[in-house]
Amino acid sequence: MKRLIVVGGDAAGMSAASQARKRVPADRLEIVAFERGNHGSYSACGIPYWIGGTVKTRDELIVRTPAEFRENQDIDLRVRHEVVSIDPHARTVSVKSDSGDFDLEFDHLVLATGAVPVSPPWADVDFGGVFGVQTLDDGDGLASWLTPEVRRAVVIGGGYIGVEMAEALINRGLDVTLLERGEQPMSTVDPDMGALVRDAMAGLGIDVRTGVTVTGLAGAAGRVTGVVTTAGEVPADVVVLGLGVRPNTLLARSAGLPVGEHGGLLTDLRMRVPGHEGVWAAGDCVETRHLITGRNVHLPLGTHANKQGRVAGINIGGGYATFPGAIGTAVTKVCDLEVARTGLREREATAAGFDFVTATVETTNRAGYFPGSAPMHVKLLAERRTGRLLGAQIVGRSEAAKRIDALAVALWSGMTVEEMTALDLGYAPPFAPVWDPVLIAARKAAEEVHGADQ
Repeated sequence: MKRLIVVGGDAAGMSAASQARKRVPADRLEIVAFERGNHGSYSACGIPYWIGGTVKTRDELIVRTPAEFRENQDIDLRVRHEVVSIDPHARTVSVKSDSGDFDLEFDHLVLATGAVPVSPPWADVDFGGVFGVQTLDDGDGLASWLTPEVRRAVVIGGGYIGVEMAEALINRGLDVTLLERGEQPMSTVDPDMGALVRDAMAGLGIDVRTGVTVTGLAGAAGRVTGVVTTAGEVPADVVVLGLGVRPNTLLARSAGLPVGEHGGLLTDLRMRVPGHEGVWAAGDCVETRHLITGRNVHLPLGTHANKQGRVAGINIGGGYATFPGAIGTAVTKVCDLEVARTGLREREATAAGFDFVTATVETTNRAGYFPGSAPMHVKLLAERRTGRLLGAQIVGRSEAAKRIDALAVALWSGMTVEEMTALDLGYAPPFAPVWDPVLIAARKAAEEVHGADQ
């Protein structure tokens, strides 16, 4: 009998546990997973949609309960159990729980500790109403705070969480202000595309203020009352922090495990931690190789977490699997506006040393005469000499975001924009114009490449 211990009971950790169990029965491998929160195996990405009312109940976000893991897979998932230290040489973990503290030995260890919200010193306050939105417990706290007396919301940060939470709160009928230090919200796309997002948010009634730096929070009687910025104080009954996340690697660092320049754990292609036999890592706590630049990046996305956990579990169970890297494909929405990206943005391509051209087109999601036709902007980056696709961004209405998948496949396959102009994409008036937006953008990018060579 061997023992697998998993630290972190959500996407990466429970994917690893499930895959290992598929390959090794319970009489040969004991699997114990520790989760410090109150819930395991849930969709953190769905929290804004629950807060906003699109998803009706919190429990709809829970994929499996601890009881279901025990009964169906012989996996012992223990919530409210926090691993406080790891000894990779003695091969033990130290656990703190309501029922007492204890140590447990392991043969295999999966670190799936996720990421934690970036929280500046000014956010360390002793009054209520200030929330990150990283875990289901965070969502519980925010939902409980949103009583009818709470009318004014301030969201700090215009990334994925920021724009999704701004939408959720406006859907609940609150007055919402979004503060962003950068030039435009959605810094995951280039500023020219971010400006489209800003316009759409403003059209929803969200007060978007860019170029604003937060310096503090104000409070009275134990509750937040405002956000202090370089442009003055913004009144608030609730504040949501959307300043991004960083890898949660405190345990790993304390144990002497290797971390990279972005603060994430380093692994090989099989998700093993180098130099530490039987120690694995997956999910938002690790660094991932970007397949376009060849450099390590931190990509905290549920898609990668589930894939990496699956790879670790297959290998622990005696199979063979690898995670080659990623290209940063992601989508989100602000009400009916869809935003998508894959590959490199302009500043990333510049930092990697690429010489590139850009092409941006405005077209429609369907045939122009068909009901529901709406504008769509597609932007492509292509290497100047070769025409190889380097990145793509899409902002538009219905049927916009998932078009990024075709571009992601082209990018993954190393296609040039010239080759992309001949892609055999589907056409019918309810779904696309006769020239799909992907093809129009590829054609313009190819023209830019050819023009740059002249």
